[in-house]
Amino acid sequence: MKKRIYRVRTRYIFEGVFEVSAESREEARKKVIQDCGLVMGGNVHSTLPDEEINWAFSTHPEVRTGRITIQEKQTE
Repeated sequence: MKKRIYRVRTRYIFEGVFEVSAESREEARKKVIQDCGLVMGGNVHSTLPDEEINWAFSTHPEVRTGRITIQEKQTE
């Protein structure tokens, strides 16, 4: 029986909270957008000083799959 290659669209969703020291909601939002992030294979990180930021994120993402398509190329 020949195996087919399937392309499975997948989203990994990490959800959490950044606690940011700021003078307004907009400043807090900008700080998170500009100075905080997550890289696959890395950790949640921030360029803000420790006294201005704290976070709590799950290390296990929610996994969502979407459209599945068959590739033309087949393997045996």
